Amino acid sequence: MAERTSKQLPAQNKDLTAGTPFHPRLGDLALDLAKEGKIGVVVALPSDDSASYQLRPPGGGVDWRARSDGATLRPVPVPVTHVTPMRRDAVYDHRAQQAALAVTVHYEDGGSCEALLVLTPAQVELYHTQLERLLGARQSAQERRR
Repeated sequence: MAERTSKQLPAQNKDLTAGTPFHPRLGDLALDLAKEGKIGVVVALPSDDSASYQLRPPGGGVDWRARSDGATLRPVPVPVTHVTPMRRDAVYDHRAQQAALAVTVHYEDGGSCEALLVLTPAQVELYHTQLERLLGARQSAQERRR
């Protein structure tokens, strides 16, 4: 599986579950729930000199402080730009009545990761119909060029 790294993600080997405080590093983006979801860059960490995180809006502006335990902070996810199918066979699980297609998810920061696109039988039929139309349109375009 392709490895994806980003400054916004928590350090490796740390579990991030609902209610788990996020402890960002200097320069990370963090979402502050205490500030109605405001996003900021961490410009100072809690230390002996400061009892809180200090954040600043990404484009500059007025700094604010967040609790030193990280309870109100959350990581900012990196946006997905697109998803591409991988060159692997799709698999149909008769017991679960679903198909699985291996895909690569591409992120705005240049990272990517492998994932599964899980489809119901109705979705498989819908995409089969749509892909048939696309193949027909492609074939018509090729014939016109000849």
